[in-house]
Amino acid sequence: MRQLSRALAAALAAVALAAAAPGPAHAQPVTESIPGAPPGASGERLPEGWRVEGGELIWSSPEPVGMGGALVKFRSGERTLGVPKPSPDQRTFRLPLDGARVGPVSELQVVAGSRRLDAARADEAPGHLRSSAVAAPQDLFPANPVDPGVAGAFHTISGEYTLESVRLPGYAEPVEMRATVVGPTDAPGKRPLALFLHGRNATCYEPGKNSAGMEWPCKPDKKEVPSYRGFLYDQERLASQGYVTVSISANGVNAQDGRAADFGAQARSSLVRQHLARWAEWGANPAKAPEAVRATEPADLSKVLLVGHSRGGEGVNLAALDSVSPPPPAEDGYRGPVDWRIRGTVLIGSTSFGQNPAPDVPSMAILPGCDGDVSDLQGQIYLDGTRGIGQGTALHSAVYMVGANHNFFNTEWTPGQAEAPAADDFWDDRNNPDPVCSPQAETRLSAQQQQTAGATYIAAAARLFLAGDDRVRPLLDGSDRSAPSAGPVRVLTHAVGGNRTPAIRPDDPLSVTNGRVCQQITTNTTQACRTDSGPGRSPHFASWADTTSEPGRNAVTARWTKPGTPVRLTPEHSFSLAGSDALALRVMVPPNTRGTRLDVALTDTSGKRVKLGQVTVDGLPGSNSTAAHWAREVRVPLKAAVSAGVDLKQAQSLELIPRNSSGELWLMDAWGWRPGTPAVSPVALPRVDIGKLTVKKGGSGTRTYNVPVQVAGEGTGVIKLAVRDPETHESTVHTETVKAGGSVGVSITVKGSTRYNHDLRHEVAAKAVSGTAVGSAFGGVLVENDVPMPTVTVTPVADSVTKGQKLTWKVELSEPADTTIETRFDFQPVSEGTELSTKDVDKEWLSKLGEQADPERPLSANSPSLWASVPKGGTSTEVSVPTLPNALTGSEKSLRMQVYILKEDQWLDGPLLTGKVTGARQG
Repeated sequence: MRQLSRALAAALAAVALAAAAPGPAHAQPVTESIPGAPPGASGERLPEGWRVEGGELIWSSPEPVGMGGALVKFRSGERTLGVPKPSPDQRTFRLPLDGARVGPVSELQVVAGSRRLDAARADEAPGHLRSSAVAAPQDLFPANPVDPGVAGAFHTISGEYTLESVRLPGYAEPVEMRATVVGPTDAPGKRPLALFLHGRNATCYEPGKNSAGMEWPCKPDKKEVPSYRGFLYDQERLASQGYVTVSISANGVNAQDGRAADFGAQARSSLVRQHLARWAEWGANPAKAPEAVRATEPADLSKVLLVGHSRGGEGVNLAALDSVSPPPPAEDGYRGPVDWRIRGTVLIGSTSFGQNPAPDVPSMAILPGCDGDVSDLQGQIYLDGTRGIGQGTALHSAVYMVGANHNFFNTEWTPGQAEAPAADDFWDDRNNPDPVCSPQAETRLSAQQQQTAGATYIAAAARLFLAGDDRVRPLLDGSDRSAPSAGPVRVLTHAVGGNRTPAIRPDDPLSVTNGRVCQQITTNTTQACRTDSGPGRSPHFASWADTTSEPGRNAVTARWTKPGTPVRLTPEHSFSLAGSDALALRVMVPPNTRGTRLDVALTDTSGKRVKLGQVTVDGLPGSNSTAAHWAREVRVPLKAAVSAGVDLKQAQSLELIPRNSSGELWLMDAWGWRPGTPAVSPVALPRVDIGKLTVKKGGSGTRTYNVPVQVAGEGTGVIKLAVRDPETHESTVHTETVKAGGSVGVSITVKGSTRYNHDLRHEVAAKAVSGTAVGSAFGGVLVENDVPMPTVTVTPVADSVTKGQKLTWKVELSEPADTTIETRFDFQPVSEGTELSTKDVDKEWLSKLGEQADPERPLSANSPSLWASVPKGGTSTEVSVPTLPNALTGSEKSLRMQVYILKEDQWLDGPLLTGKVTGARQG
C-alpha cells in the first residue's frame, strides 16, 4: 500500500482539526510552519472532515463511500500521497504518515477515479445544472443485419458448485471456490465457455440492516454478498444461444486486496485459472464434475471468453496474459498446465491500474458514460495500450454506453434487485442535478435498460470472438451500427487492431503544422493535450502509476478560429495504406458539440495530393462529472486516392481541414481500414515482472540496490518504468530495453543514516511500450529502519502558574531523528479539586482544538487532545495551555493530561501530567 509521509505530523502543528469529524477531536495549536508549504501557509486549518490521530492522516465521510473498483486516494494538489485504508463501514479512511513533503493543507483532496469525494466542485453552483449546454440525445445508428442479443432456441439449466477454498500468495485467508453455472441442455457437441468475474464490492452484510462491510470470512451473524449471482441475465442469454457459462465468486480476494501492490489483479487471475483448471479436469473425467456442471452440455475449453466487471476486468485481462506467458511461480496461485485457450475478453467498467493489456487477445471494453466508481473510464487503456506492442491483429473494441452507471451491470449491486444493500454509484446532488447522469436526465439509463444493453454487447463479443461471426463486427469496431435488442440505449464504438494497418500514431516522431503534438499526462500547460476547463475528463488520458508527467504518450491537438487552415501531419517515415478500403481516424472533439466538419486530404512522397472526402465528428453528452472527451471513429474512403494515382504504398502526410468557423480537436491515431476479422494466434512475448526487495537502512553513506526484475520468454522489447521518490512523492519515468534471460537495471540509491526514521518505500511501476508483456507491474525497494527510536521525556516548564499565564511542558528527545516524533496529550478529569473549564483558557487556542467556550464545561468533557511534534532534526518542542487573566471563579483550578508517545504506529504510555492555576500572583 502506498503511504504518506510522517512529516505531515509536523505540518499539522500548524493546523487545527474539523470539529465535525466523528469521534474524539484531536488537535493542536499552531507552533510551526508546514514542511514543503509555500510561505504564509502557517496557521492553516485542516479542511472539514480531516484530522490526524495515532500517526495517521484521516478523512471521514458523513456517508459510506462504497467499496468499488476505483482506488480512494489522498492527494496534495496534483500529487498522489497514498492509498488510505478504509474502515469496515467505508466512512473513515486512514493513511499512515511516514517522512515526505506534503505541502499546504488547503490542497488536500480525496479522490476516487476522477471524482472528488471530500468537497463539491468549485464550478458547481447550487440549484443549477452542472453544465448548461448538454447535447440532446441523438438518434440510434442504423440496425446491424445480425442482432446478437436475441435469445437463442436452446433450453437452459442453472446450478451452483462449491469446492474447497484455495490459498493464494500474500492472502492470509483462503479464498472461496464457488460459482453459478448456466448452460444449454440440448445443444449439440461441446460448447464454448464464458466465465464471469465480478468486481470489488462489499463482502458481508447483516440481514435486515442497510449496511455492508469488507471482511473475510463473514462473521456468524452476517451473510456473504452474492455478487457472483449478479450476471444471471447475461448467463441465461448466452446459454440460450448455446454457450456454457460460469460466474465465480471472489469475495475472499475483495476483502484482502487492500495491501496487495497490484490491488488484487494477480490473485484474481489465479482464481480464474483455478476454475478453468477444474473445468479442464471435469472435461477429461465428467464423472468427477459437480452436478451443476454435469447438467449442462460439456464445455469446449479451446474457446473461452472471460468477462470481468470493475476490478474483475483487470483480473481477467491478466488471466488472459498469464495463460500465454506464465507468471513467476512464487507470485501465482495456480501452477498447473494451461489446458484452455482464451479467445477474447469483455471488460466492463474495468480498472487498469497497471495499464498492461494482453495485446494479442481480442477484447471489448464497455465504458459506462455515468460511471460513478471507475469514473475516469481507465478501461480505455485496454485499447490504446495495445498499439505497437503485439502483432496488432487482435481487435480491441471500446463500447461507450451513454447513460450507464457502474453498478447496474450486476443485479446484485442494483437497488431493488440485490439481496444485500445496494446503491446507485453515480453520486448526484438533488439540489444540483447532473444534466447527463442524474436519474431524471433524459440520457440516463434505467437499470433494466442498462442490463439489457450489457447482455446484448456481451453476446456480440461472444459471437465475434468465440463463434468467429464477422457479421457482428460492425457493432464493435466503429462502423456505427446498432443492435435492436439493446433497446433505446445510445452506444458508440471505436477500435484498434483487427484489419487495420498503422498509419499515424502521435507517439512516434511526427511533424504537425497548424497544430501540435501534445502530451497526455503532464503538468506543463504548454505541452498538455488539455488546458481548458471544459466538462469532464478524457478516458484516453487516464493517469498511470500516479505520475504527473509521462513522456512518450501523445496525441495531436489543434484549435482554429476560421475555416480552411489545414492541420498537416507528417510522420518521420512514409506509411502505407495499400490494401485498405478507407482511412480510419479516431478524433475527439469537446463534449456537447455537434457538426465539426473536416475535409481529409492525403499526399504521397512524390508530392501528389488528393482530397479523400469529408467527415463529421460530434461530441458526447458530457458534464463536469463525466469522462466524455472520447474519440469518435470516422472513416473516409480511399477510392479518390486510387483514381488520382496517389501512391498508397508511399503516403507522406495527412491533412485535416476544418470547415467550421471555429473549433478544437484531438487526433488519437489514424489507420488503414478494411472489413473483416483476421485470425489471431497469441505469441508469448518476453514477460517482465517487477519484484520487491526489503533492505535495512544501515549506517552513514549511501548504498545502491537493484530492484529484482524477472524477464522470461523469448525476444526483446521495451518497457517504461516509473520510479517514485518516497520523500517527495514525485515519479521519474524512463524506458528500458529488455531481453529474455537478461536483466533490467532498476537501481535505487538509499541514503544511510544513524538517526531513527520510518520505513521508506521506493516504488517502481512498469508498463509495456513495444514487444513485451508486463505481468507484475508494481514492485520496488522497502527500506526498513534499523535504528532505535530516541528516548522521549516530558518535563514541566511551568506547571503551576497564576491566571493569565501559560501552563507549559517541554518534550525532549535523547537525540535527533530523521522524521517527526509525535506525542499526544489527552485531557482527563482531575482526581481532586476543580478542573479548568473552557471559560478559563484562550478562545483562539480552544478553537484550534475544534472546541468552543460555550457552554462552559471541563476541558476533558469532549476528550480533546494536544499534539507536540518534534520536527525532523530537532530535539525539543513545547506544548502550552494559555489561561485568561479573568479566569477562575474560585481560588484554584487544575488539569490532568496523559501523555502518549507514538512508536512504530503504536501509542505507548508516557507520564501523567498535572497542572495548577491559582487566582492570585504568589509572592
